[in-house]
Amino acid sequence: MSRIGKHKIAIPASINVVCDGNMLNIKKGSIEKSYVVPSRLKVEISNEGIALTPRDDAQLTNTLWGTSQRNISNIVKGLAEGFKVVLELVGVGYKAAVQGKKLILQLGYSHDIEHEIPEGISIVCASPTSISVSGNCKKQVGDVVAQLRKYRKPEPYKGKGVIRTGEFVYRKEGKKK
Repeated sequence: MSRIGKHKIAIPASINVVCDGNMLNIKKGSIEKSYVVPSRLKVEISNEGIALTPRDDAQLTNTLWGTSQRNISNIVKGLAEGFKVVLELVGVGYKAAVQGKKLILQLGYSHDIEHEIPEGISIVCASPTSISVSGNCKKQVGDVVAQLRKYRKPEPYKGKGVIRTGEFVYRKEGKKK
Protein backbone atom coordinates (compact mmCIF):
# COMPACT_ATOMS: atom_id res chain seq x y z
CA MET A 1 0.00 0.00 0.00
CA SER A 2 1.31 3.43 -0.92
CA ARG A 3 1.96 5.68 2.05
CA ILE A 4 1.89 8.80 -0.12
CA GLY A 5 -1.04 7.84 -2.36
CA LYS A 6 -3.55 7.32 0.43
CA HIS A 7 -3.46 10.98 1.54
CA LYS A 8 -6.18 13.28 0.22
CA ILE A 9 -5.16 16.41 -1.67
CA ALA A 10 -6.71 19.53 -0.14
CA ILE A 11 -8.23 21.92 -2.66
CA PRO A 12 -7.98 25.66 -1.82
CA ALA A 13 -11.11 27.78 -2.36
CA SER A 14 -9.60 29.66 -5.34
CA ILE A 15 -8.98 26.48 -7.35
CA ASN A 16 -11.60 24.66 -9.42
CA VAL A 17 -11.13 20.91 -10.10
CA VAL A 18 -13.15 18.95 -12.67
CA CYS A 19 -12.73 15.24 -13.44
CA ASP A 20 -13.76 14.01 -16.90
CA GLY A 21 -13.09 10.27 -17.03
CA ASN A 22 -9.33 9.92 -16.54
CA MET A 23 -8.63 13.60 -17.31
CA LEU A 24 -8.28 15.88 -14.30
CA ASN A 25 -8.62 19.62 -15.11
CA ILE A 26 -7.34 22.02 -12.46
CA LYS A 27 -8.06 25.72 -12.98
CA LYS A 28 -7.28 28.97 -11.20
CA GLY A 29 -8.30 32.16 -12.96
CA SER A 30 -7.02 32.00 -16.54
CA ILE A 31 -4.41 29.31 -15.81
CA GLU A 32 -5.57 25.77 -16.50
CA LYS A 33 -3.53 22.58 -16.04
CA SER A 34 -4.59 19.06 -16.89
CA TYR A 35 -3.34 15.69 -15.71
CA VAL A 36 -4.16 12.29 -17.18
CA VAL A 37 -4.77 9.86 -14.31
CA PRO A 38 -3.67 6.28 -15.11
CA SER A 39 -6.57 3.91 -15.79
CA ARG A 40 -5.47 1.71 -12.85
CA LEU A 41 -6.56 4.47 -10.43
CA LYS A 42 -9.98 5.85 -9.54
CA VAL A 43 -10.44 9.57 -8.79
CA GLU A 44 -12.97 10.84 -6.25
CA ILE A 45 -13.52 14.57 -5.73
CA SER A 46 -15.30 15.71 -2.56
CA ASN A 47 -15.41 18.74 -0.26
CA GLU A 48 -12.42 17.38 1.66
CA GLY A 49 -10.24 17.10 -1.46
CA ILE A 50 -9.11 14.76 -4.20
CA ALA A 51 -8.75 11.09 -3.28
CA LEU A 52 -7.07 8.47 -5.44
CA THR A 53 -7.80 4.78 -4.92
CA PRO A 54 -6.26 1.79 -6.72
CA ARG A 55 -8.44 -0.55 -8.77
CA ASP A 56 -6.21 -3.63 -8.13
CA ASP A 57 -3.31 -4.78 -5.94
CA ALA A 58 -0.52 -4.92 -8.54
CA GLN A 59 2.94 -3.47 -7.80
CA LEU A 60 2.67 -1.09 -10.79
CA THR A 61 -0.63 0.23 -9.45
CA ASN A 62 0.96 1.12 -6.09
CA THR A 63 3.80 2.88 -7.90
CA LEU A 64 1.41 4.88 -10.07
CA TRP A 65 -0.77 5.65 -7.04
CA GLY A 66 1.97 7.50 -5.13
CA THR A 67 3.39 9.18 -8.22
CA SER A 68 0.01 10.41 -9.43
CA GLN A 69 -0.93 11.71 -5.97
CA ARG A 70 2.31 13.70 -5.74
CA ASN A 71 2.01 15.06 -9.32
CA ILE A 72 -1.56 16.25 -8.71
CA SER A 73 -0.52 17.71 -5.35
CA ASN A 74 2.31 19.64 -7.06
CA ILE A 75 -0.09 21.03 -9.67
CA VAL A 76 -2.51 22.23 -6.97
CA LYS A 77 0.28 23.71 -4.85
CA GLY A 78 1.83 25.40 -7.89
CA LEU A 79 -1.43 27.10 -8.81
CA ALA A 80 -2.16 28.08 -5.19
CA GLU A 81 1.28 29.28 -4.04
CA GLY A 82 3.83 28.73 -6.79
CA PHE A 83 7.38 27.39 -6.55
CA LYS A 84 10.51 29.45 -6.00
CA VAL A 85 14.24 28.62 -6.03
CA VAL A 86 16.96 31.15 -5.17
CA LEU A 87 20.41 30.72 -6.70
CA GLU A 88 23.62 32.44 -5.64
CA LEU A 89 26.56 33.23 -7.89
CA VAL A 90 29.79 32.61 -5.97
CA GLY A 91 33.00 33.76 -7.63
CA VAL A 92 34.96 36.89 -8.51
CA GLY A 93 33.19 38.83 -11.26
CA TYR A 94 30.18 36.50 -11.44
CA LYS A 95 27.07 38.58 -12.22
CA ALA A 96 23.52 38.18 -13.51
CA ALA A 97 21.02 40.63 -14.98
CA VAL A 98 17.63 40.33 -16.67
CA GLN A 99 17.16 42.17 -19.97
CA GLY A 100 13.71 41.69 -21.47
CA LYS A 101 13.09 37.94 -21.88
CA LYS A 102 16.77 37.01 -21.46
CA LEU A 103 18.97 36.35 -18.46
CA ILE A 104 22.52 37.62 -19.03
CA LEU A 105 25.13 35.72 -17.02
CA GLN A 106 28.80 36.61 -16.56
CA LEU A 107 30.42 33.47 -15.18
CA GLY A 108 34.13 33.90 -15.88
CA TYR A 109 34.03 32.92 -19.53
CA SER A 110 35.34 35.14 -22.33
CA HIS A 111 31.73 35.82 -23.36
CA ASP A 112 28.41 36.54 -21.67
CA ILE A 113 25.85 33.74 -21.53
CA GLU A 114 22.34 34.65 -22.72
CA HIS A 115 19.65 32.34 -21.39
CA GLU A 116 16.13 32.61 -22.82
CA ILE A 117 13.48 32.79 -20.08
CA PRO A 118 10.75 30.24 -20.93
CA GLU A 119 7.04 31.01 -20.88
CA GLY A 120 5.51 30.54 -17.41
CA ILE A 121 8.78 31.25 -15.55
CA SER A 122 9.77 34.55 -13.98
CA ILE A 123 13.37 35.33 -13.10
CA VAL A 124 14.30 38.23 -10.82
CA CYS A 125 17.81 39.38 -9.95
CA ALA A 126 17.53 41.14 -6.57
CA SER A 127 21.28 41.70 -6.57
CA PRO A 128 23.94 40.97 -9.21
CA THR A 129 24.85 37.72 -7.42
CA SER A 130 21.33 36.46 -6.64
CA ILE A 131 18.84 34.88 -9.06
CA SER A 132 15.26 34.04 -8.05
CA VAL A 133 13.48 31.55 -10.34
CA SER A 134 9.73 31.17 -9.79
CA GLY A 135 6.76 29.64 -11.57
CA ASN A 136 3.67 27.50 -11.06
CA CYS A 137 5.12 24.22 -12.43
CA LYS A 138 7.62 22.45 -10.18
CA LYS A 139 9.16 20.50 -13.06
CA GLN A 140 9.64 23.58 -15.22
CA VAL A 141 11.25 25.56 -12.35
CA GLY A 142 13.56 22.62 -11.62
CA ASP A 143 14.52 22.30 -15.30
CA VAL A 144 15.44 26.00 -15.56
CA VAL A 145 17.49 25.80 -12.34
CA ALA A 146 19.30 22.73 -13.68
CA GLN A 147 20.11 24.53 -16.95
CA LEU A 148 21.47 27.56 -15.09
CA ARG A 149 23.60 25.37 -12.80
CA LYS A 150 24.98 23.54 -15.84
CA TYR A 151 26.67 26.74 -17.06
CA ARG A 152 29.01 26.74 -14.03
CA LYS A 153 28.65 23.82 -11.61
CA PRO A 154 29.86 24.33 -8.02
CA GLU A 155 33.46 23.15 -7.83
CA PRO A 156 34.87 21.57 -4.66
CA TYR A 157 38.23 23.38 -4.34
CA LYS A 158 37.22 27.05 -4.17
CA GLY A 159 33.44 26.66 -3.91
CA LYS A 160 32.78 28.81 -7.00
CA GLY A 161 29.78 28.37 -9.26
CA VAL A 162 25.99 28.62 -9.37
CA ILE A 163 24.74 27.37 -6.01
CA ARG A 164 21.25 26.95 -4.53
CA THR A 165 20.66 28.96 -1.36
CA GLY A 166 21.43 26.78 1.64
CA GLU A 167 23.21 24.10 -0.41
CA PHE A 168 26.34 22.56 1.10
CA VAL A 169 29.27 22.32 -1.29
CA TYR A 170 31.70 19.64 -0.17
CA ARG A 171 35.15 21.25 -0.07
CA LYS A 172 38.30 19.33 -0.91
CA GLU A 173 41.78 20.07 0.28
CA GLY A 174 44.15 21.39 -2.36
CA LYS A 175 47.41 19.82 -3.51
CA LYS A 176 50.14 19.80 -0.87
CA LYS A 177 53.81 20.56 -1.55
